[in-house]
Amino acid sequence: MPVGTLASVKGVHLHELTDDIKAQIILGNTYHLYLRPGTDVIEAAGGLHKFNGFNRPMLTDSGGFQVFSLAGIRKLREEGAEFRSHIDGSKHFFTPERVMDIERSIGADIMMAFDECPSGTADYEYAKKSLKLTENWLDRCIKRYQETDPKYGYYQALFPIVQGCTYRDLRIQAAENVASKDMDGNAIGGLAVGEPTDVMYEMIEVVNDILPKDKPRYLMGVGTPANILEGIERGVDMFDCVMPTRNGRNAMIFTWQGTVNLRNKKWEMDFTPLDPEGTSYVDQTYTRAYVHHLFKAQELLAMQIASIHNLAFYLELITKAREHIISGDFTMWKSKVVGELSRRV
Repeated sequence: MPVGTLASVKGVHLHELTDDIKAQIILGNTYHLYLRPGTDVIEAAGGLHKFNGFNRPMLTDSGGFQVFSLAGIRKLREEGAEFRSHIDGSKHFFTPERVMDIERSIGADIMMAFDECPSGTADYEYAKKSLKLTENWLDRCIKRYQETDPKYGYYQALFPIVQGCTYRDLRIQAAENVASKDMDGNAIGGLAVGEPTDVMYEMIEVVNDILPKDKPRYLMGVGTPANILEGIERGVDMFDCVMPTRNGRNAMIFTWQGTVNLRNKKWEMDFTPLDPEGTSYVDQTYTRAYVHHLFKAQELLAMQIASIHNLAFYLELITKAREHIISGDFTMWKSKVVGELSRRV
């Protein structure tokens, strides 16, 4: 899912998202959309789909991770999370019930439960206490979800989030609890937040052994092309990450040969496509030399081209993974390409 935090995938037009990148769903963020433009504006527009013109599904993160990232300006307690806006310092309070109401107002097709996202290096006692809070909040989220109706006439799903940091017993407890709720899909949160990659993969395996296989499993905020293929092999169905657009804005593109830093002088006279194996229109139109020039000249088009390329690459990666799963040779294909994807070109 391309990340459209503020109802916009940075630097990318809607027709590029749908026609070239072929995104089937994008992600928005409850915390950011609540602060601006605010639910009053979104409701007046008729929901987020009408506000930003994206007529395909959208998922909203609950804001738990954003509140976690505000460590110096937030307070957590059983009732909810008090925090100050990163924009103007104003004080706000999120409860599980309030977050469900906000996500209803935004009009997300998939709503995420409100959770606490502890650091990947949190000690066991903090992680245990945090998980208890997340599980209590989940019960309240589900209750509020079940006693309210969508505002815009279409179904909205709710996904619980498995937390538990890097502790096997806590992840098992969390996954069993989430699975017991029998919701439309389930998410795995609190990974790629500072823990080693091999630990992340271990936690995914632990959780996916428990979560129902007939419902979507969503790994939140992950990651590199190699991370995604490793996640798929371990049973993950859905991913989001800011990496394609954030790295693209910083001249880093992903290709089938590995990652390329377009600011490097070595591309100054390279008139090959951005990715010789890529299929998007930017790959077929622009050369590495040209986009290198745009970055050196600080032209805004450079960031747009690189962002479109990276998103198209990620969606192509997912498409090929699906094809190889269907054909029965995913593991063999993944083993062949994952090393190349991790190279610096």
